[in-house]
Amino acid sequence: MSDVTTTDLYEVTMALSYLLEDMSRPATFSLFVRDLPSERGFLVSAGIEPALDYLSAFRVTPSDVEDFASALHRPYADLSPLCGMTFTGEVRAVPEGRVVFAGEPLLEVTAPLAEAQLVETFLLNQVSHQTAVASKAARSVLAAAGRPVVDFSLRRTHGTSAGMQAARTAALTGFAGTSNVAAAVRWGLPASGTMAHSYVEAFPDEEAAFRAFARAHPGPVTFLVDTYDSVRGVRTAARVLRDLGRGPGCAVRLDSGDLGDLARRARAELDRSGLPGVRVVASGGLDEYGVDTLVRSGAPIDVYAVGTRVGTSADAPYLDSAYKLVEYDGRPVMKLSSAKVTSPGRKQVFRRPGGDDVIALRDEPGPAGAEPLLRTVMRDGRRLGPPDTLPQGHARLTADLAGLPADAVRVRAPRPARAVFSERLSELTADLSDRLRS
Repeated sequence: MSDVTTTDLYEVTMALSYLLEDMSRPATFSLFVRDLPSERGFLVSAGIEPALDYLSAFRVTPSDVEDFASALHRPYADLSPLCGMTFTGEVRAVPEGRVVFAGEPLLEVTAPLAEAQLVETFLLNQVSHQTAVASKAARSVLAAAGRPVVDFSLRRTHGTSAGMQAARTAALTGFAGTSNVAAAVRWGLPASGTMAHSYVEAFPDEEAAFRAFARAHPGPVTFLVDTYDSVRGVRTAARVLRDLGRGPGCAVRLDSGDLGDLARRARAELDRSGLPGVRVVASGGLDEYGVDTLVRSGAPIDVYAVGTRVGTSADAPYLDSAYKLVEYDGRPVMKLSSAKVTSPGRKQVFRRPGGDDVIALRDEPGPAGAEPLLRTVMRDGRRLGPPDTLPQGHARLTADLAGLPADAVRVRAPRPARAVFSERLSELTADLSDRLRS
């Protein structure tokens, strides 16, 4: 089963009809998020590079046509006009790691109408999910206030592919590592992990478990100390580490209970044992809200491991994203449905230091000193340069976050910055709306 057939059926039926009607002129579709979730002051562009990988490899094969025909209960010959289709268009996108706001295109696709239509579902899936998770992950990094954050989400993400995307977007936003071995290998990320409670339970007691684990792993180790009693577990871990001459680089992990109080007690036990270099790691149902509470309380936690809530973007698990036709054959188009009105025409987004972003028409000059966010990354179906790296995306995010108002980046009750329409775009939207309603 190829990625080409990972699409909604109506993309196939529309694309086929366009071909049969000889509607093959260039069409531009804009992918954007209508409104930010209530607890988001910003979004982080993500999923762009995987989307470009998909478009670069896009080709409808005879096998794909057979699958389309089977789904529609029609003969192969009826769907054969789709066979051999490749993506030959242009893509303009906001690079990964850039901060974006409601209404701003994350990417625009311009291609023959059937091509641009058939890729809609896959592009929306990639960009929507990864932007949602990246935005949640970025908030976790902000909440940690400089302390390392590690991705532990794989076991509860909505499928292993989502787990890979979560690890990737977490790295994009500045996470220090991931428990996901496949992701660590694929993207060169630090792999991070300790032990499970089952490991400790398999031995006669905690000390036997810790010593066995240390024998198997001669480097720095992290002991999970809350299987039975957390404070007693820290004492046992400290005794084993001291006996083995281990210290700096090692850690104890707290995974349940009052993490703030337990971290203070753990830190005191480790310091009394002469192990100031042993770190305290906290995990267990954490996201930016829990991390923010712990950091603000002064809890002596050195590393935060976040999993389920971040990997699934639990408080905002989806984005109100859309992929809408804005121009066909040089003719601006728009949608007038109640509460889902779109703006016509190909666009550019300009970022002004200290001011609102401006959503403008593509050929408009930007305001003085403004930076255009959308850049051309594909032409004639081919990338114009090498894929961006995760460190490049992270550098962009760091710079963008530094330029946001404090109330947009705060964890609780953020106030999102906004984007405004240029005068020309506003005029075109109003004029076309009037014509369509008349």
